[in-house]
Amino acid sequence: MTTTTPASTQPWQRFLKQRSVQRFLQSTSGLIGLGLTLLIVLMAALAPVLRPYDPATDRNYAARLQSPGAEYLFGTDGLGRDILSQVWYGLQTSLLIGLVAVAIGMVLGVALGLLAGYFRGRLETVVGWLTDVMLAFPSILLAIAIVTVTGPSVVSVMFAVGLVQLPKFIRLTRSMVLSLREQEFVQTVRAFGATPPRIILRHIFPASLAPIVVQATLAIGTATLEAAGLGFLGLGAQPPTPELGTMLSDAFKGGYSLSSPWTILFPGLFITLTVLAFNLLGDGLRDALDPKGGR
Repeated sequence: MTTTTPASTQPWQRFLKQRSVQRFLQSTSGLIGLGLTLLIVLMAALAPVLRPYDPATDRNYAARLQSPGAEYLFGTDGLGRDILSQVWYGLQTSLLIGLVAVAIGMVLGVALGLLAGYFRGRLETVVGWLTDVMLAFPSILLAIAIVTVTGPSVVSVMFAVGLVQLPKFIRLTRSMVLSLREQEFVQTVRAFGATPPRIILRHIFPASLAPIVVQATLAIGTATLEAAGLGFLGLGAQPPTPELGTMLSDAFKGGYSLSSPWTILFPGLFITLTVLAFNLLGDGLRDALDPKGGR
């Protein structure tokens, strides 16, 4: 007797049988990164539901700098605010900045890289010059300069960190286009009269998508770290918006980072975990999506 697989499970089984998915499931770093990423995203998403205190308004001055315990699991800061609530909402802000910043850098960078790599000529020269100029400055200094001009805010940090990510996506996409534009499948569709926009969007861009996804995943961790650095310098999210880098800055400015180490331990720990999670996830995706990889 033969058994048939329910139609509802067939797409899921086909997905699991794909080579890239199997390689990812064999990647220890990728699975750890995926687990940490899901945990961090879940904590940030559930912050409004599970929050024990409001991070902006709930202050207990009688419990200033209280060490971690049953009432305050992560302790309190110099203003008597619950650090756990601040970390939860700080994760929201940090992830939002990282995702939006990478989206800005990826959209603009991929578009410029596609155009420069395919059409070349003066456009490639101008885009290459722009990329070289931006890469001449350390990324954090360039971000500081941009935020200084636009003014400290969450939106300014998104824009600044997004522009800092721009050269990476331009160079990656341009290199992919240069290697693909002379491939046989591109030459074939060009010979059949396909227009440049159709060639770029229907053939070259899909073939370049895998390394772009990997770069975007790795860039989220970098963007989160840069956003925390700007927040530590007072150029990021402004009070009362909680942000992990700003929490570290408040602890150091208040002079109680050594006497009350939990005020810097937990914000720093979750910054580290966020960066580590996306880096491990990016490594796993790179192993899975690399056509020359596999086991």
